[in-house]
Amino acid sequence: MALWRASAYAGFLALAVGCVFLLEPQLPGSALRSLWSSLQLGPAPAPPGPGSPEGRLAAAWDALIVRPARRWRRVAVGVNACVDVVLSGVKLLQALGLNPGNGKDHTELRSRNDLKEAFIHFMGKGAAAERFFSDKETFHNIAQIASEFPGAQHYVGGNAALIGQKFAANSGLKVLLCGPVGPKLHELLDDNVFVPPESLQEVDEFHLILEYQAGEEWGQLKAPHANRFIFSHDLSNGAMHMLEVFVSSLEEFQPDLVVLSGLHMMEGQSKEFQRKRLLEVMTSISDIPTGIPVHLELASMTNRELMSSIVHQVFSAVTSLGLNEQELLFLSQSASGPHSSLSSWTGVPDVGVVSDILFWILKEHGKSESRASDLTRIHFHTLAYHILATVDGHWANQLAAVAAGARVAGTQACATETIDTRRVSLKAPREFMTSRSAAGSRVMLNPNEPVVEWHREGVSFHFTPVLVCKDPVRTVGLGDAISAEGLFYSEVHSH
Repeated sequence: MALWRASAYAGFLALAVGCVFLLEPQLPGSALRSLWSSLQLGPAPAPPGPGSPEGRLAAAWDALIVRPARRWRRVAVGVNACVDVVLSGVKLLQALGLNPGNGKDHTELRSRNDLKEAFIHFMGKGAAAERFFSDKETFHNIAQIASEFPGAQHYVGGNAALIGQKFAANSGLKVLLCGPVGPKLHELLDDNVFVPPESLQEVDEFHLILEYQAGEEWGQLKAPHANRFIFSHDLSNGAMHMLEVFVSSLEEFQPDLVVLSGLHMMEGQSKEFQRKRLLEVMTSISDIPTGIPVHLELASMTNRELMSSIVHQVFSAVTSLGLNEQELLFLSQSASGPHSSLSSWTGVPDVGVVSDILFWILKEHGKSESRASDLTRIHFHTLAYHILATVDGHWANQLAAVAAGARVAGTQACATETIDTRRVSLKAPREFMTSRSAAGSRVMLNPNEPVVEWHREGVSFHFTPVLVCKDPVRTVGLGDAISAEGLFYSEVHSH
């Protein structure tokens, strides 16, 4: 009975508070929150703004993000570049005369129907994916319809070009871009991006990017998150034609940082080609002068053999890696790493699982006293949070670097100069374990101290949540912007 009375009183008091809200809408928010909490009904919902968790987190980031003592002056980026044609996926499929149906993943697209099934499969999960379209004629037909579609937008595309473009936005930084650059792409590039004449070609490589919004519906399908599905018939990037041009340009350009991407584009090639080209990639990387850090940006892949070859052959030759949750899990599955029995992520990827895989990569393939490897850094990003994992003694300014990467995810997705707290939300877990396989510790997230640091056997981890844009303007190139921003604020120790 006493319990019932307490519930009733709480109900009447809540009703009274509701009346106060209605009758005195101008009453200060602090007074209303005080009244609400005095009733012990739990914390009042904080309004978006400086006092909200989002506002406090954004302010804390701004205080943490400082430029490194030693900055990059010349950055060379290669080798994948293209023009992204961005449009609504559902509208393009409708324009192609396709109807909604069942989803099915295809590792390679051969027809319009394959495209429809793969798009539905990933839209249903709200997951990003990239696929090769093997039929040249069908692809060019679809590309023409997409390019001329009302509302279709043309952007700089390809990881290398996007990373180069992001670096070029910083004054005082010179950027070299090597990749297949056609007339449209050249026109779209920042004036600060220098393209060697050997990289210029008469025709652009087009990549079609089919976007969908959170909650968007098509037939029975409903997208849980905003994301995109990318496909292309891109043989120039697929063969990494510009790799040799890239490496031969470095001697004259003399960069102090090299960023390499585009290995995933080889998926459309034969096994023999992939094997031969990876050996040439290794030779090219070994030709880069010692002491110049090399960052490798990974992207969506489906070929386990190619991914395993990259892990075992390329990882030890590069200094730094950038990758997302899909690539991280696929990497572990391909190379028999920890948690590889996990078929896919459900919801926000578990921090402890992610941390274990990052630790394994650096322990198995990273720099150590017993291993001749250059790998000392991994920048991991997923929608809700980022982790920067580094081998101790090689990098500085990691707090600023991981915070800067997360901040740019919020601003670029919302297309704002600074974080707009009304348009973002905190989706990271409020508490998590730092490991699932070792004795991890439990961490409680505090928006006032948004970068969490922990250590494990000579590896440092820096974690920060992302302020996720509620209504993203554009999701393409976010990973590349995150990696570029994280690198821009990083400082490598010269040994």
